[in-house]
Amino acid sequence: MDKPLPGKMIPYARHDVDERDIEAVAQVLRSGWLTTGPAVAQFERAVGDRVGSAEAVAVSSGTAALHCALSALNLGPGDEVIVPPLTFVATASTVLHAGGVPVFADVLPGTLLLDPACVERALTPATRAVITVDYAGQPSHYDQLRELTRACGIMLLADACHALGAEDAGRKVGSLADITLFSFHPAKHITSGEGGMATLHDPDLAAVMRRFRNHGIDADLHNRAEAKTWRYAVTDLGLNYRLTDFQCALGLSQLSRLDEFLADRREVALAYDKAFAGHSLVRPLEVRPETLHAYHLYVVRVDFAAAGLDKETVYRRLLDAGIGVNVHYVPVHLHPYYRQRFKTSEGLCPVAERAYEDIFSLPMFPGLSTADVARVVEQLDRALMP
Repeated sequence: MDKPLPGKMIPYARHDVDERDIEAVAQVLRSGWLTTGPAVAQFERAVGDRVGSAEAVAVSSGTAALHCALSALNLGPGDEVIVPPLTFVATASTVLHAGGVPVFADVLPGTLLLDPACVERALTPATRAVITVDYAGQPSHYDQLRELTRACGIMLLADACHALGAEDAGRKVGSLADITLFSFHPAKHITSGEGGMATLHDPDLAAVMRRFRNHGIDADLHNRAEAKTWRYAVTDLGLNYRLTDFQCALGLSQLSRLDEFLADRREVALAYDKAFAGHSLVRPLEVRPETLHAYHLYVVRVDFAAAGLDKETVYRRLLDAGIGVNVHYVPVHLHPYYRQRFKTSEGLCPVAERAYEDIFSLPMFPGLSTADVARVVEQLDRALMP
């Protein structure tokens, strides 16, 4: 937390790129490698080492990471994957792209994390996997979810796109599920412009995912060069989900600053926590004491009814006051596509639906100053006045 932001608008998220990052990218641009070069493997190994995974597969986005992981499971018609409704739509849509069917299980009211009891009730003989989401940057209930998935012989995937640097009881997110997926979008903890990563321990699954990101080809440029052959074979159906070397260079440089970014985010969260302690209308989400939160988002629940106001009015007042408030998320099952295709509707996940009515994401990013936080809180209080 440093100097207040200049200008009127405080955005809900902002990336932090400095001269070190620019020089790292420039070095790769001068190197002769733009893609499929050495920076990709370096970035994979650095992320794997950071989160404690034996394997890491770099791809072009967090969505691509989800798609690669699900495709590696060879989902077939009728295969079900349990997902939470309070997430970005990619968590569910990639299940469909991979040939499966998303099944929605509700979240817990205090944390908005996937509810293990709801997962247990959603399990059927057709269930092939569970995707949990580390909502806002707080680790999921990994122990309970692992117990459920192991008992059923199914896979646990973690959409940890909010949670790079988070920990659950001293264990790093990225090593706790069968496959964990990260995003390097500019709003996230570190950025490669766009980009994503899958981390896992199984080398065979990692090999399948590497083929999938490269059109299902069994040998990349380096393999063919070592074998002195032009020949390759398409053994799987894949896509081009490769991440470029200059993006990996940016990601590597940003990763070296992750601890700094996390410390800033936690300092901002603490300032908000203090400001809202005992507040009559605004309540932060609960934080499990055994977790180390990564604070991709700072989400509060607002009692609009007690204020005598509707959410839309307060949202617009905040934007007019220069506060980049946001909402994460419209429950996936309430989007028109899912209503029409799967006949989902209100009442399917009542906790998530109720939360959607009163959640706001307040500005959260490294460099947000104490004065900026005070301004956000002041403007939220003003927006809640009748």
